[in-house]
Amino acid sequence: MVKYKSELKAQIVHEYLSTSQSAYDLSKKYQINRREIAKWVQRYRLNGINGLKRRRQKRTFTTDFKLNVIDYYQTHEDSMAEVAARFDILAAQVSAWRTQFKRDGITALKPHPKGRPSKVKRTKKQIRQLANKSEVEQLKEELAKKNQELYNTKLERDLLKKSLSLFGPSKPGRKPK
Repeated sequence: MVKYKSELKAQIVHEYLSTSQSAYDLSKKYQINRREIAKWVQRYRLNGINGLKRRRQKRTFTTDFKLNVIDYYQTHEDSMAEVAARFDILAAQVSAWRTQFKRDGITALKPHPKGRPSKVKRTKKQIRQLANKSEVEQLKEELAKKNQELYNTKLERDLLKKSLSLFGPSKPGRKPK
């Protein structure tokens, strides 16, 4: 993938916003994909000039942040790309986190240790601390599952209401003989 300088991105976004040129016209002028220009404009509108700069280091996300992104996507009618732009992440990350959460629950969203596990034995105090943490994590997981069930129930209810408004209530009528 070709990486463009942030100055060029800012220039193209400024041209797009200040003139009446479309992303299609700018894509022909600069020989850049129009979807890429549209992404830059969207990032600029949400995050300002910082949305156009390249990141220098790898970012890590907390479990709570991932849950917030998934919850926002499920409760709002924004597309995955819009949600990704709002939280300044990739749309593929939103999709991956969502499928991981559906498949394995909150444990899939937790950061996993890298490398080979150590062979050091843990003390009883360390084991107790891990047990206490796991209880809090279990409660968070249970709350996330309940939120998902509530969301699904609301969707079913809305679907039933819509079908009733479209087709009307079913009336027990006489069948012709």
